[in-house]
Amino acid sequence: MLIDDRDLNSGRDAARPNSASRSRAKQSAASAAPAAVIPPAVVASPALPAEPGELATMHRDVTSWFSGIARDLPWRSADCSAWGILVSEVMLQQTPVVRVLPVWQDWMERWPTPADLASEAPGEAVRHWGRLGYPRRALRLHAAAVAIRDEHNGEVPADFDHLLGLPGVGSYTAAAVAAFAFGQRTTVVDTNIRRVHARLISGLALPSQSLAAAEMRLADSLLPQDQELSVRWNAAVMELGALVCTARAPKCQECPVRPSCAWLAAGEPPPTYTPKGQAWHGTDRQVRGAVMAVLRSASSPVIREAFGTSPADLGFAPDGVAIPLAALHRLNPAPEQLERALDGLLADGLAEEHDGGLRLPA
Repeated sequence: MLIDDRDLNSGRDAARPNSASRSRAKQSAASAAPAAVIPPAVVASPALPAEPGELATMHRDVTSWFSGIARDLPWRSADCSAWGILVSEVMLQQTPVVRVLPVWQDWMERWPTPADLASEAPGEAVRHWGRLGYPRRALRLHAAAVAIRDEHNGEVPADFDHLLGLPGVGSYTAAAVAAFAFGQRTTVVDTNIRRVHARLISGLALPSQSLAAAEMRLADSLLPQDQELSVRWNAAVMELGALVCTARAPKCQECPVRPSCAWLAAGEPPPTYTPKGQAWHGTDRQVRGAVMAVLRSASSPVIREAFGTSPADLGFAPDGVAIPLAALHRLNPAPEQLERALDGLLADGLAEEHDGGLRLPA
């Protein structure tokens, strides 16, 4: 993806697998699986293609394009486990593919099954989360692994409601795993899919800033009835939004459904709002990240004073944390900002106090 822009609840830009082999193997689960929950109608849905044949042509054009352009990603592989797909879905929330790839591969080597991760301390999941950001996702994945081991015989559940019951799994992730791991017909809606639908069908430059009921109804009405095609359609539209119908610089000349695009037909009207990225430099998030880098590198608890004072001034030599400590000190956070970061990490369960210092959760 360039850079992903789906939010934590709706996913991001990674293309998803078309698992025909899983679909055939999981027919019984697929027939019982519900689609993602669609809220009650509150506003009128955009107009769909007038003729059934037009919608079928759209399905064909987008999925054919996907067949030739789809990125070769490991979680797309036919032999990728449902666990591997669940991990990828969580990692890819607000995080670019290029950053996720090495961390996902490391996790799959370390913890190829949920039981493998569940047997570790939660802090190890955080340690090996690296710099993906939003490290509470690592804790949620660990909690999900424990639940899968203890409540589902070590197997990622295929049922949508059971997926939704896992710690940290929302409706987007449940629908995505049901579709991409088990070949089920579910309505998958992330920011990339929303953007494609907004332009192609609604004639808008960007979707609304928060997911609306009308968008879910639109996505559901566009979903092919054929089970296998529905999985491929979800993956293909997601990829189209990631690679072509991007937020800032869409490559309309490369779009397989350019002739049908309502936004182009309307003269490419500008967005009604300006997307704003999150600030980083000087923020509490940056300081939290620097503190987490220290904790990930530490083999023993780090005394609280070391986060704000040079170890040399404290009269000890740091054990394995000199470089991340120096990086934290270069930020020169105000004392109150550093205290907010430390207290926040403790409150979030990303750190714990032990033997007079802080460490990752055991």
